[in-house]
Amino acid sequence: MTKKSWNFDDIIDRTGTSSVKWDPEFMEILFKTGDLLPLWVADMDFKAPDALLNGLKERVDHGIFGYTVAKEPYYQAVINWFKRRHNWQIKKEWIKNCPGIVPAINFIIHGFSNPGDNVIIQEPVYYPFSRAIKNNGRNVVINELVNNDNHYEIDFKDFEERCKKKRTKLFILCSPHNPVGRVWTKSELKQLGEICIENDVLVVADEIHCDLIFEGYKHIPFASISKKFAQNSITCVAPSKTFNVAGLKASNVIIPNKKLLEEFTVVTTNASIRGLSIFGYLTTEIVYNECEDWLEDLLVYLWNNFLYLKEFFKEHFTTIKILNLEGTYLPWVDFRPLGIDPKILDEIIKKDAKVGLDDGAMFGESGAGYQRFNIACPRSILQEALEKIRDAIKAHQKKN
Repeated sequence: MTKKSWNFDDIIDRTGTSSVKWDPEFMEILFKTGDLLPLWVADMDFKAPDALLNGLKERVDHGIFGYTVAKEPYYQAVINWFKRRHNWQIKKEWIKNCPGIVPAINFIIHGFSNPGDNVIIQEPVYYPFSRAIKNNGRNVVINELVNNDNHYEIDFKDFEERCKKKRTKLFILCSPHNPVGRVWTKSELKQLGEICIENDVLVVADEIHCDLIFEGYKHIPFASISKKFAQNSITCVAPSKTFNVAGLKASNVIIPNKKLLEEFTVVTTNASIRGLSIFGYLTTEIVYNECEDWLEDLLVYLWNNFLYLKEFFKEHFTTIKILNLEGTYLPWVDFRPLGIDPKILDEIIKKDAKVGLDDGAMFGESGAGYQRFNIACPRSILQEALEKIRDAIKAHQKKN
């Protein structure tokens, strides 16, 4: 491991780098205004670990960037990471490379269902799921999560009814869940898994946030629970959220079932997906082998940012509810007790406060009135954003 040299309080100017998160022109298209302090899309404003930077620089200095294949050290890095962090023993032959998890989910929907089939998601949930389902001509079937006293739970009775529908083929499991911040328990996962097996529904587990788990909680890979769950699932993982390397395009699809693996390979081969870029392979290998200490410090910093956010709202808006953050760096905040229309609230935050958050309605109808924050930023930026939001809401309340 490298000597500690990072400081998450450092502010690094990302303007002018074509950053999706910070680019004014991109935000103008998305939010109708580009003059925003962005706390929206899930990437971090922290510098990558030195071990990664040094490894990439060394490879750049070599000067040749031809076609590249994954070698044994790459696979061992992935296998060792999931065994060490999550007690999941993956086999090399289960691993398929893919440039990203959203493309992988699209490939899975295309390959394991037909137009007109049903795909279950649990809203409020990561919005590219519903887009992928619709874009592939499948039907979105919603098993809505239930906010029970500021804690989201699964409606298993409703889930079973959805699985029993004639043309239900897939269930996209978001674990840990984005945006509600739940880290599902083994009991919850077992109930979901048993229902899916009974109804011949394939589980697609998006576990991209699996390394971002806070003290007192434990991520359990769905496929690690039992052999039968492994045989009825496809798991999507990546170092991108963990180490802030989304732009390097590296993810892995884990498929223990040989038949499913062969079918997935046909779909990706037909789409001319031949693996990762040279930097995708190298990044995955380096971060999984050398950057665990960076991650441990990151988790402490993120948790303290979350505590800061909670205390800020407690001091200035006693009615606003902050959902407990079990995993991810994306707090889910319930503004409904303020009594402000959700659309007006979103305008207040973006046009008056000039802060870019993800409006809860983007994650499904049940998300209306909520906002998703991204706290993976220096504390000073989080503080500035919260103060802007406070002042804008107070000004609105004073007028009304």
